[in-house]
Amino acid sequence: MLVDAGHSRQIRTEITATDHCGLMRFTFPENATASVVVEATRPHIEGFVRVDPAAREIAGYNPDRMDAHLTNVSLPNFKGYFVVRFNRSLATHGVYLREAAEPGGTTATGPNVGAYASFDTAAGRVVEAKVGTSFISIEQARANLEAEIPAWDFEGVRTQLARIWNGKLGMLSIEGATDEQRRIFYTGLYHALLYPKLISEHGRYYSAFDDQVHEGVSYTAYSLWDTFRAENSLLTLLAPERIDDMVRSLLQDYREGGWMPKWPNPSYTNIMIATHADALVAEAINKGFHGFDYQLAYAAVYKDAMTPPEGDTTRDWHDRQPGVPYEARPGLTYYKQLGYIPVDKTAESASETLEDAYDDYAVAQVARAVGRKADYRFFVNRAHNYRNIYNSARGFMQAKHADGSWARPEEGWTEGDQWVYTYSVLHDIPGLMALMGGPGKFNARLDEHFQGGHNQHDNEPSHHYAYLYDFSGQPWKTQLRVREIADRYYKNRPDGVAGNEDCGQMSAWYIFTALGFYPLDPVSGEYMIGSPLFRKATLDVPNGRRFVVSAPASSAANLYIQSARLNGRPLDVPIVTYAQIEAGGLLEFDMGPQPSKWASLWRESPLPSFPQ
Repeated sequence: MLVDAGHSRQIRTEITATDHCGLMRFTFPENATASVVVEATRPHIEGFVRVDPAAREIAGYNPDRMDAHLTNVSLPNFKGYFVVRFNRSLATHGVYLREAAEPGGTTATGPNVGAYASFDTAAGRVVEAKVGTSFISIEQARANLEAEIPAWDFEGVRTQLARIWNGKLGMLSIEGATDEQRRIFYTGLYHALLYPKLISEHGRYYSAFDDQVHEGVSYTAYSLWDTFRAENSLLTLLAPERIDDMVRSLLQDYREGGWMPKWPNPSYTNIMIATHADALVAEAINKGFHGFDYQLAYAAVYKDAMTPPEGDTTRDWHDRQPGVPYEARPGLTYYKQLGYIPVDKTAESASETLEDAYDDYAVAQVARAVGRKADYRFFVNRAHNYRNIYNSARGFMQAKHADGSWARPEEGWTEGDQWVYTYSVLHDIPGLMALMGGPGKFNARLDEHFQGGHNQHDNEPSHHYAYLYDFSGQPWKTQLRVREIADRYYKNRPDGVAGNEDCGQMSAWYIFTALGFYPLDPVSGEYMIGSPLFRKATLDVPNGRRFVVSAPASSAANLYIQSARLNGRPLDVPIVTYAQIEAGGLLEFDMGPQPSKWASLWRESPLPSFPQ
């Protein structure tokens, strides 16, 4: 990229990276003063910086962290450490504190602190800088630098990074895409593979849950309210080698801090609702991942489901409320007593009730995996709590007060409304359909949802809506709606993703939809079939196998499935499973321009109920 250097001059800046380090190359204009400023902290943030001219280094730390603004977690040991090493001697250098520079200075501690180095352009216009980072220490940042970028070889590091990314992006190949679609697809795939972040450093990690350094592998930046829907499911296909470590990481957080987090940044934050780490754990178990302690996993999800947060009945738990304890499931006290969370006691109660019910279903799957049959039945029964806020007189989900009376329709929602959340019962669409009066009324309200402009695809709670027709005998409407959404909300331009990417979830929706299926209920390991965008897509799966989706006639006009085959046998249900994909094989679609009755007779069984 080009950086404005004033007077119509520009600095050419190139950047490449490794796991914990970066390598930058600056090409300065002729006859320019070549200077690099290292901003360690900003105003009101106490930091440290040190210049070592002999080593050509600037090192320091910054203790600022996002969660400090949102919860009451104290982490006196937390710092983001860095070492910047230049490939050339420093002609001049200095430090600054607040807005006062100290030419020739070598150390500074305080707010708004940093350092600078200047270079003699007569000896060359190119300056390179290695940047090592760490959450453990300056020494570890330096060790990371030595391990990951031992030589001054910009092209070598860039080639290595390209090889790594091309290896991952190359796990999916597509045929029949336009140039526009190809760019959207692979940009989305890149986005979806960025999170969660590896925070461990060559076998050690700093834990923001007990403020200590531990041995092992750790990940952070799970945006779980978003990513449990499809992003995590995509990773089980594209990065299965990382799933065990990702789950173990959440369990380490539980062991070190007392809870699994909902949005670690880097410690507990009360961002968004519910405890969807439960869903991530349950999905991994249902898909056959075994590299973590199932008993510890059950202890973690059980606590989420059964232990109210500190001060549960004395706080209203507004989203991102600063300075309060970790909330886990706010209003859980009432949820256990009433079967729903009352809006006059807890904020965003209707959304929380619905998503807690899904997480109860997830907890039930973990209970079954560890042989807790009574607990399994208990949590399956509690997963029906979504029924308690359905207003049959209005045909919508609706918040309630503690006395059982209905609240105003606009109350109790998280980034949405009654349209966004009425179908938010991912684990029991057949039960919801019966509650709404059967397929006819289910489809009529869903038609009204789309035709009335209520679908908000720029936010995650709406991501499964287009796939709901698969359950209600009208899969051709799913095929139409997913094509409309993919075309409308995904573009090849800087603002090409509607809304916030949300750590890959927006793009994960597109990747799955382009392939022709989507994990409406990710815990189940089942993918609902939509309408494949391309004539052919090939997914590399473990042990050298491939799963191929073939739709030779697919086009903008031929969006409707006429018939389907899986490994040569007729497929009459709108589902493909994780196990079928991982085994490798061929999923074939015959496409046409008119709706057909393919898979319209299929019906899913409702979530069971057990005697109390």
